[in-house]
Formats: sequence, C-alpha cells, structure tokens
Amino acid sequence: MAVARLMRKPAAGHTAAPAPLTRTPLPAGRPREWYVTHNRRLKAMRLAIALLDSGVYHPATADNVRIRTTADHIGVHPPSDTTCRMVRALIRYGR
Repeated sequence: MAVARLMRKPAAGHTAAPAPLTRTPLPAGRPREWYVTHNRRLKAMRLAIALLDSGVYHPATADNVRIRTTADHIGVHPPSDTTCRMVRALIRYGR
C-alpha cells in the first residue's frame, strides 16, 4: 500500500542551491574533429535547454536569429548554422 508523505517547506532564506558539477578533462589523443563535435554538442544542448525554458517548444519557431539571441542572453558565443540545426534537432527529437 502506497503512503503519501508530507514534505516540509524549507525555512525562508534556507534554500540550498545544487552544487555545480565539476568538470573533468577531455580524453587526450582524439582527433581534433572529435573535440570540435563534442563542444558543438555541448553548446547545442545548453541552447536547447535555454530555449525550452523560455517557452520555445517547436523547432519551427527556433530560427537562427532566435537561437543566436538566446546565445547572447546566456553568454555563449553566437552558434554557427550547423549548431543551430543541431539545436532544432534536439528540440524536435526531445519531444
């Protein structure tokens, strides 16, 4: 039998923010193209999350201008056309 558990609200001013993730170094010895693709995927994921948080749920509404404006808002260098396509693909297939 499942029992519902009441959760207490944290006291005012005592909310604990999650600790930031520690970055691990990338593996050495890979071809340069691997690192470029890896960083492009990371940037696309950050941008897709920011767009979804701002209410953009359909890839058709995420044009290059909107993606680049979002990149400016979150402090990321403007993405290339390839990265913009990757962002739209993440939004499309994440549904």
